[in-house]
Amino acid sequence: MKDSISDRLAKAMVDLQETTSAVAHAQEQLRTTSVTVRSRDRSVEVTVNSQGHLSEVKFLDGKYRSMGAVQLSASLLEAAQQAQAEMAQLVLDAFQPLSERADGLPYVEGSGVDWGEIFGPLTETVERGAGARRGVSDKLRDEIADDPDKG
Repeated sequence: MKDSISDRLAKAMVDLQETTSAVAHAQEQLRTTSVTVRSRDRSVEVTVNSQGHLSEVKFLDGKYRSMGAVQLSASLLEAAQQAQAEMAQLVLDAFQPLSERADGLPYVEGSGVDWGEIFGPLTETVERGAGARRGVSDKLRDEIADDPDKG
């Protein structure tokens, strides 16, 4: 037996209220969230906010004083990329209660919202962060090690 239009409308309203509540909960959860990561060489520590923006950079134990600009830059980039990736994962996890799709992206039937477009950059950031520990920073460090001027 098919549901009446009023039953379907009532169910849609309940679904909308649940979704609105879940979004509000996720927003509140993320409002004060930050992630702090240290570079592998422990020379730099960065903190990013829930938007993925750097909110703090610390140079630890004076190690930066003996580092070249390229090496310091590599350490900073490594820590920043990892922190942004971790924050992106937290954002995706916060919106997980909305998820009904197999790909893990939030879905609200009939909303007309392209969640893949909205959350796609976060997914890319998470994937990029997974390779950050063996990424750009290592390439820069390899160049430093191979620098003939450093002989």
